[in-house]
Amino acid sequence: MKIKKNTVVSITYALLDSTGKIIEQTDSPFSYLHGGFDEIFPIVEKELQDKEIGHSCSVLMSPEDHFGDYDSNLVRIEPRNVLPDDIKVGMQFEGEEVNSKIKLIYTVTDITKDKVVVDGNHPLAGMTLHFDCTVTDIRVATKEEISHGHIHE
Repeated sequence: MKIKKNTVVSITYALLDSTGKIIEQTDSPFSYLHGGFDEIFPIVEKELQDKEIGHSCSVLMSPEDHFGDYDSNLVRIEPRNVLPDDIKVGMQFEGEEVNSKIKLIYTVTDITKDKVVVDGNHPLAGMTLHFDCTVTDIRVATKEEISHGHIHE
């Protein structure tokens, strides 16, 4: 069977930075609904189109292929007193982009006595990444999975 629109594809993968350091790696196969359902990077989905079980590939991804360029406008300095007392570097919270209704996840990157620096960029924004994967299974998606736009395990 070949990977086509409306198939469920299972892959093992490793996501690496430009130096080859592993950022994320699967211990067991990850499955997604193939065909533009936004469950995997579009550039990877395009590479896997028409492939079969056992196919392995390495996809070089520029920032525009994944989380975009780093945007310094998404870094904000907030007064310390508007955030909880127990806030720590690395904590995350949801907030709106300045002058927008777009929801972002902000990460606390620095804390001083009276200020907190938060960053709304994805941690991998601006990076060149390698997505290495191997197809482990392919099956036809159910009508319910297709209508819902995601797989049902």
